[in-house]
Amino acid sequence: MEAFICDGVRTPIGRYGGALSSIRTDDLAALPIAALMTRNSGVDWSKVDEVIYGSANQAGEDNRNVARMAALLAGLPIDVPGTTINRLCASGMDAVGFAARGIKAGDYDLTIAGGVESMSRAPFVMPKATAAFTRANEVFDTTIGWRFINRKMKEAYGVESMPETADNVAADYGINRADQDAFAQRSQEKF
Repeated sequence: MEAFICDGVRTPIGRYGGALSSIRTDDLAALPIAALMTRNSGVDWSKVDEVIYGSANQAGEDNRNVARMAALLAGLPIDVPGTTINRLCASGMDAVGFAARGIKAGDYDLTIAGGVESMSRAPFVMPKATAAFTRANEVFDTTIGWRFINRKMKEAYGVESMPETADNVAADYGINRADQDAFAQRSQEKF
């Protein structure tokens, strides 16, 4: 079995607090699916075996199963399932790989795969109380980085955020900003 990308649609990439910040994450995730359905009106959309989306945050409007919510919001038939996976910054790419592997294995014939994130809409979260009647309270920003940190994990491996890790990798391997920007531009030009 071979897997083919038959069409591709994406939303614009916005800035934190920018033009897309008023759009709910689940609504944002539905937009490319609805566009695919419009562009490919001859497809029998009831034949979609799975909608697979990557989402790293999953703490706000993308909670539970944003792939399933996006499928329903886009107007796919109610019996089309959705799966959401999280591999942090590689979630969308992993969703595409997951779909391709499923097709190659014969589990799927037709899938929709991609990713969604809105850091602007990431909520603040609070942990549950550690003891009955406690008055202690903590609030974490889910925009980026760790929350609810396990002390043993921090001691053993550190808990740098993805941007901090990117800075560390760039320093360790001598990757300068101009090369990063050129790579990003080539990536954007592919679609």
